[in-house]
Amino acid sequence: MYGLQIDRHAHIMRTEVRVHYDLNAARRPVNLSLNEDLVRKLRKVTDNLSAQVERLLSAYLAEEEAKRLDAEARLARAVEGWNAFGERVGSFADEHSTL
Repeated sequence: MYGLQIDRHAHIMRTEVRVHYDLNAARRPVNLSLNEDLVRKLRKVTDNLSAQVERLLSAYLAEEEAKRLDAEARLARAVEGWNAFGERVGSFADEHSTL
């Protein structure tokens, strides 16, 4: 799947976008409450509002999944760092344990 991205010079270029959902899944009607004026103006610039909403939601999903993966990677690096520190210098509690 491809998406459009605008660079700093306002040139449009094609970039590959990973799809994070099944493109072949059945379509399902849903109810959304949207600003009436916004919808009226959108109808002037697109004849397929559903496709535009789906594209925007797909981009949002990809962004949120990337954030989650980044947070997981940061956490894993912090745990690795803490474990390495503990192996190198030991635990402060070990010096004061009565067990």
